[in-house]
Amino acid sequence: MEQIKDFTRGPILRPLLAFSMPILLALFLQALYGAVDLLVVGKYALARDVSGVAVGSQIMQTVTGLVSSFAMGTTILLGQKIGAGRRDEGGRIIGTSVVIFFLVGAALTVLVPLLSAALARAMNAPEEAFAETRRYIAICGFGSVMIVAYNVLGSVMRGLGDSRTPLMTVAIASACNIAGDLLLVAGLHMGAAGAAIATVVSQTLSVLISLLILGRRTLPFSFTRRDIRIDRGILRRIVRFGTPIALQDLLVGLSFLVILAIVNTLGLTASAGVGVAEKVCAFIMLIPLAFMQAMSAYVAQNHGAGENARAERGLRIAVLVSTAFGAGMFWAAFFHGDLLCGIFARDADVIAAGFDYLRAYGIDCLLTCFLFCFIGFFNGLGETGFVMVQGLAAAFLVRIPVAWWMSRATGRLFFIGLGVPCATLVQILACFLFYAHIRKKERRIAHAENDI
Repeated sequence: MEQIKDFTRGPILRPLLAFSMPILLALFLQALYGAVDLLVVGKYALARDVSGVAVGSQIMQTVTGLVSSFAMGTTILLGQKIGAGRRDEGGRIIGTSVVIFFLVGAALTVLVPLLSAALARAMNAPEEAFAETRRYIAICGFGSVMIVAYNVLGSVMRGLGDSRTPLMTVAIASACNIAGDLLLVAGLHMGAAGAAIATVVSQTLSVLISLLILGRRTLPFSFTRRDIRIDRGILRRIVRFGTPIALQDLLVGLSFLVILAIVNTLGLTASAGVGVAEKVCAFIMLIPLAFMQAMSAYVAQNHGAGENARAERGLRIAVLVSTAFGAGMFWAAFFHGDLLCGIFARDADVIAAGFDYLRAYGIDCLLTCFLFCFIGFFNGLGETGFVMVQGLAAAFLVRIPVAWWMSRATGRLFFIGLGVPCATLVQILACFLFYAHIRKKERRIAHAENDI
C-alpha cells in the first residue's frame, strides 16, 4: 500500500496537489461511470429511457452522496489520529466502520427497491418515462451494498493519506460499466434497465477485485477479525463527525431533487435537458470536489498535530489554485454548454434545454471552487455541525425558493438554475463569518496561555 502521507511538515502545495490529483482522477472516473449510462442510452435508446436514467440516477446519486458523506467521519477520525501519532487505534476505527456500513448497506438494499415507485412518483417523473425511472431505481437499489463498500474503502484509504487505491477501485468499476452498457444497451437494446444492470454488476466486480488486492497488502497498523465489532467510543466519534455531513448532503441533495421535480412539471424535454445538464455538471464540478476531499484529509492531520496555522496556510493555497480553475469551468459551461450537452444527447430540443440550464451553473463554477475549499477546511477541523447548518440554510431558504419563484415567473431553465449560485453566495458569506469566529477564538486561547 502507498506509504502514509504526512501533511504536518515540509512544503504544502506540492504534496497537496499530489494527493489531490488521484482524487480528481477518481472523481472523474466516477462521474464518467454515471455519465456512460446516459451517454449510451442517449445514443441508442428513446427519450423516455434518457429521462428515466436522468431522474433515476439523480436519486441514486443522492443515496451515494449520503453514504459517502457519512463515511467522511471515518476519514476525519483516522486523519486526526494519524496526525496525533496514535496509529494504534486504526484497526478499531476500521472494524467499527465495517460493521456500521454493512448494516447501512443491507438496509438500503431492501428499502430502495421497495420504494422505487414512490421515489419516481415523488420526483414527478414524466408519465411516459415513469416505468423506466422506477425500474432503474429498483435495479440500482439492489447494488446498495456495493455502493457502501466502495465508499468505505475510499474513506479509509483517504484517511490514511492514500488517494491511489480509491482511484484504482473506481477505474475498475468504470471499465466494467462501459463494457456492460455497450453490451446491454447498445447491443441488446435493454434501455434504462440495461444501464442499471451494468451499473450493479460493475460495482460488484470492482469491490471484489479491490478487496482481493487490499487483502495482499500490509496495513500500517494491526487489523484482525477481532477488530470487526462496534467500539462505542469510536462509534460516537464517527457519528459525531459523519452525521452532520451526511444530513447536510442528504437534504441538500434533496433540494436539487426538488428543483428537478419543479422542472419535471415543465414537460419531458425540460426533464431530459436538465438531466443532461446535471451530468455535465458532474464533470465540471470535479476540481472543487477534489480540493474539498483533499483539504479534509490535510486539515485533519494538521489539526490532530496542533498545526492549525499550517492548516490555514493550506486553505489559502487551495483557494487560489481551485479558483483559478473555476474561471475555465465558467467559460466552458456558460459559453459552450451546447457542445457539452451534445455529448450526452442527440435531440436538438433536449440539448437547447440543457444549455439554458447549464449557463446558470457556469456562474456557480466561479463561486463553488472557493466555497468547497472552506467546507473541506471546516470538515477537517471537525466543525461538521457548522457545515451542516450553512448547507441546509442555503438549500431551503435560498436555492429552492428562488428556483420555485423563477419557474412561476419565467418558466425559463436558466432563471430556475440561478437558485444555485444565489445559494452559494449565501454559503460563502456564512463561511467568512465562521472563519473569523474561529480566528478570534484561537487568538483568545493564545492570549490566555501567554498570560499563564
